Amino acid sequence: MTARSPRFTETTQGRLRRLNLATSLPPIAIAGVVLLYVDTRTWWHVVVLAPGVAAGLVAFERWTANDLARVALPCAIVAGAVWPLGVLVTGSPNAYWGFCAVGSLALREVRRRRRALAVAGLFCYVAVVGAARLLVERDDVREVVVSYVLIPTALTVLVTVMTMVGERFYDLIRELEQTREREAELAVVRERVRFASDLHDIQGHTLHVVKLKIALAQRLLLRDAGRAEKELRETYALVSDTIAQTKELAYAQRRLNLSAEIENAKNLFEAAGIRVRVTREAEVDAPASELLGQVLRETTTNILRHAQASQVQITLSESAITIVNDGVTADTLPELRGLSTLRQRVAGDGGELTVDQQDERFLTAAVFPPARAHAGATAPGKDAR
Repeated sequence: MTARSPRFTETTQGRLRRLNLATSLPPIAIAGVVLLYVDTRTWWHVVVLAPGVAAGLVAFERWTANDLARVALPCAIVAGAVWPLGVLVTGSPNAYWGFCAVGSLALREVRRRRRALAVAGLFCYVAVVGAARLLVERDDVREVVVSYVLIPTALTVLVTVMTMVGERFYDLIRELEQTREREAELAVVRERVRFASDLHDIQGHTLHVVKLKIALAQRLLLRDAGRAEKELRETYALVSDTIAQTKELAYAQRRLNLSAEIENAKNLFEAAGIRVRVTREAEVDAPASELLGQVLRETTTNILRHAQASQVQITLSESAITIVNDGVTADTLPELRGLSTLRQRVAGDGGELTVDQQDERFLTAAVFPPARAHAGATAPGKDAR
């Protein structure tokens, strides 16, 4: 027997099984009582045949509760004993009913490798026991074969096939439940990655800028105290702004302002002695603005941290941004993890993030298709952060 996990008892599958119990158990119980009434000719026949009907009903009720494994063997033994008693003692051609119900339901609990053998055993048992009626009734062989062998075996086959089809349906429901759970878990993971990426954007960018400004303030402290004081005030304001952004991120209220990011990038580049030129070919479409701002912020941090640039060109179009700098320091593309994460997020919104290095120039470009740019809104969870 295989153990059945109770994980899905309160899911769609569990609700369907309970609905099946409420709608199917009454007619099945009525059918069992009717067959018992038809086969009973004296009071002790009820004592012999009733346990088989009870075993079938118990097995069906436990099956709907996904708990058949616990009672399958006892019910099969009881119902299996009633059938030969009905054949040889009470002359009841319908005494197979309980064993048919229990056996067809219990097949699901048998290991897959042994299931074919169990199916064959179920059918053979019903047929062979039914044929045993010939030991006590030889007057009408044809009637015995039809009533005790062919009809019970054929109905057992039919019930088994219908039960296996029903179980396959529940298997599909369970697979859908598992798929939905995995999708929910994946969505949580994606959200955690997004949160970590945003936190990296905020904290990593700010810490590098703070380091740059403090180093500048140290150099200016003796020869230009006023400028040094200004840099320290800006550093304090930047740290305060970062704290506010972190709180907004934690409460999913953070949105990047592309214009503010452009102004911030210009100030940082100029403070580092890098010439910067911004070209606006068109007004940036609102749905693409936030991700383009993130691309600009991450690229700015990378240039300040890794490049030896003397000039930077920023070009904006309706649904794209291109940042080119001349600070190439290696022959091959460096590994930029922040941009790699952003590439996945841009692709998830239908865009494309390109990083290229040629002729001592390093290019970062993010482009969204026109359809995305004119969509008017992003997917849920992409706009409101």
